[in-house]
Amino acid sequence: MSISTGLRANSEFPGKEPFYFKSFDRIIGVAHNVNELRSEFGRLLNVDPKALEYHLREGHIVQWLEYIGEVELARRLIGISDPGTAYEIINNYLTGSRDTTTEEKPSTRQGRRPSRRSRNSRKT
Repeated sequence: MSISTGLRANSEFPGKEPFYFKSFDRIIGVAHNVNELRSEFGRLLNVDPKALEYHLREGHIVQWLEYIGEVELARRLIGISDPGTAYEIINNYLTGSRDTTTEEKPSTRQGRRPSRRSRNSRKT
């Protein structure tokens, strides 16, 4: 016996559960992939930004992105709780734009030269 939820089946993405945006006990949005996540973010920014903030702050979106294999985008959203900033990060990820808010800094410290060990470790 199956339970009808009224939501479309996940036939396009077999084996992966969609992300359900919830506000209290109501489902206010569903995303099956990153494109749909961006679309729902854009819509919900005007409808219920507090729900987006909740899901970001609690790490639900990061966990779901890791689950569906979008590890790079998940990494960029770690610690982000502002829905507007998250939307920009998602949009930049999808359009291939550089994301300066979460970009990693070079590992060399300013004012210090790299160690000589790395240059001398290879003998000729």
